[in-house]
Amino acid sequence: MKSTLYLYNTLTRRKEMFEPMAPPFAGMYVCGPTVYSEAHLGHARPAVTFDVLYRYLVHLGYNVRYVRNITDVGHLENEAEDSGEDKISRKARQEHLEPMEIVQKYMNSFHAAMEKLNTLPPSIEPRATGHIIEQQQLIETLIKKGYAYESNGSVYFDVEKYDSAYPYGILSGRVLEDMRANSRALEGQDEKRGQFDFALWKKASPGHIMRWPSKWSEGFPGWHLECSVMSTKYLGDTFDIHGGGMDLIFPHHECEIAQSTASQGHPPVKYWVHNNMVTINGQKMARSLGNFITLEEMFAGSHELLLRAYSPMTIRFFMLQAHYRSTLDFSNEALLAASLGLQKLMTAGKTLAGLKPSGSSTVDTGSIAGRCYEAMSDDLNTPVAIAHLFDAVRIVNLVNDGKEQLAEEDLISLRELFRIFIHDIFGLKEEESAGNDRLAGVLTLLLDMRQEAKARKEWSVSDRIRDRLSELGITVKDRKDGYDWELTA
Repeated sequence: MKSTLYLYNTLTRRKEMFEPMAPPFAGMYVCGPTVYSEAHLGHARPAVTFDVLYRYLVHLGYNVRYVRNITDVGHLENEAEDSGEDKISRKARQEHLEPMEIVQKYMNSFHAAMEKLNTLPPSIEPRATGHIIEQQQLIETLIKKGYAYESNGSVYFDVEKYDSAYPYGILSGRVLEDMRANSRALEGQDEKRGQFDFALWKKASPGHIMRWPSKWSEGFPGWHLECSVMSTKYLGDTFDIHGGGMDLIFPHHECEIAQSTASQGHPPVKYWVHNNMVTINGQKMARSLGNFITLEEMFAGSHELLLRAYSPMTIRFFMLQAHYRSTLDFSNEALLAASLGLQKLMTAGKTLAGLKPSGSSTVDTGSIAGRCYEAMSDDLNTPVAIAHLFDAVRIVNLVNDGKEQLAEEDLISLRELFRIFIHDIFGLKEEESAGNDRLAGVLTLLLDMRQEAKARKEWSVSDRIRDRLSELGITVKDRKDGYDWELTA
């Protein structure tokens, strides 16, 4: 292995050395989308995060089975209380389509957006509706073991019974007794025995389109149950990594742990890895809050909050500039800076490809690769790794200007560094769109105008351009023969 990887484990609340159970094989399950509307910027965050983790694991030499599901039934409107209408059924009713038409339409759209973002397809992409029999089998097991009960044709997981044998809330840190004390819900207000019990199988109402026969009723499976079944079916009763957004920790992932542990007698996952949210003005971006921007709107620049269109690689690079466990706040300024930074990185790669060796090296390139690996192996610290890559960009530009020299072996190493990190691990690629080139051209024009203002001793104009660019995250550095610019770290 090239480096020892450490990942932050939500379950233990600390960074841990990644040690798969059956090396060199590694299994990773990531909760995919519920396909009832267009994918938005918030969906891109886990897709890019776990694509980078997948790429890095493969680069380190692991044989990875990456499973990402499609939820096409059972995800109810009120996630916390496991109630309300099925999101896909509701959308089908609104658009006067069959539920599976809704699923196919938005699944196709999701895949198209993921391809534009250059995320690698998972090894397996199971759908919940393709595993109804396995889900019914798991329900039967839970009933036989005393952790589930039937009520009026629906089946619920008995959280109180589970908590008496295993700690419920181990992932989220929630304590059942405290939850009960802080809840205003009344016991016995519905068909559940306990207010925190959650549905494994829901009896379909007369007008509910999506339904399957079972020994309890014609109905449909619960959202939490689906992931327990699909993850263990393809990765085994215990597997290495389970990923998803932080908003899934409770109740979704907590319920997954309870179901799987109750049926198997042991926890299902070794490392729980969660990405943080995309926010707008400090509020989580979500369809339920109505503050989301779809990826197609990002690509086209068609949303009212967007000043311009942003390319898929700009969006990908924007996300990589923040650590996956930190919030990522949307702003046009940050996306503009990402676009310029990406262009600078790609331009340096083209320049590097055309450089010739020039005797002995006068700059140290040997430590950059090590620092990039160190950052990536420290819980996928992409912003720090990118900062080191910009150190390499400065070296490339100095050599290209004739101010430094690179020996052949260092030139080869630098090219390998760019290929491995920019393309193989970060998944960035050249885009056919001229948008980035135009944006870089505008920046060059603006900085040339600043040079002309300086030559005329119009210092206020020169300073205003420099200061405004600094506010946008672009630092201008004056040289004797011109200028250079870089993104603010």
